[in-house]
Amino acid sequence: MPGRCPLSEENVMKRSAVNAALREMETMIASSGISLPPFCHFTPDDWQHLGHEYDEIRDCMLGWDITDYGMGDFDRIGFSLITLRNGNRRMAETYPKVYAEKLLYLKEGQYSPNHFHWFKTEDIINRAGGNVLIRVYNSLPDESIDYDADVTVRTDGLCRTVPAGTQIRLQPGESIHIHQLLYHDFTVEPGSGNVLLGEVSQCNDDNTDNRFNPPTGRFPVIEEDEPPYRLLCSEYPPAG
Repeated sequence: MPGRCPLSEENVMKRSAVNAALREMETMIASSGISLPPFCHFTPDDWQHLGHEYDEIRDCMLGWDITDYGMGDFDRIGFSLITLRNGNRRMAETYPKVYAEKLLYLKEGQYSPNHFHWFKTEDIINRAGGNVLIRVYNSLPDESIDYDADVTVRTDGLCRTVPAGTQIRLQPGESIHIHQLLYHDFTVEPGSGNVLLGEVSQCNDDNTDNRFNPPTGRFPVIEEDEPPYRLLCSEYPPAG
């Protein structure tokens, strides 16, 4: 699959680290005055008893998520997120939503690697906390990075052209539109504090719509050193 690579069994993330990351994100969300939908509070035991009435959550991968990009170095490369709503392009008759919404939590020192989306366009919004830096590049016809051409970006109604590789600085309340095939990475501005981001986009499919450059993984390999606090969106059992 383009943009993905096999994960090494050595690059694992301990379940205790996943649990800690989810609890930290919950604290950031609560301190920002944001309430989460009920399914974000379901326990692993709850999921053992939930029926087909919750298939939308399973099929559209709603809920908690963690990525360390298969690197096993979450505090440096990765972040925590929640998908609050989403459609499913492969099951459009059942789930006709054409949009998605996420919350993303980045700590200072964390980094999301360079990538673009073939299908999805998105707005990334700084909801609370520190400042986020989003670096932008155009892509070439062969899908490589264009390190030379200026990039036209739109931020909260402002259209501007910046040199390739410019980091767009978003303070709380500010946003940027990321169009299809636009390479972007992001990190927290040092010294500004952890960041809670929002994402509003077309339907999201993290299995097929990420083109990382250089190639990397997306979902973590988890070592079970303690019971899960919440199930991730890729871990739900089938309906009983």
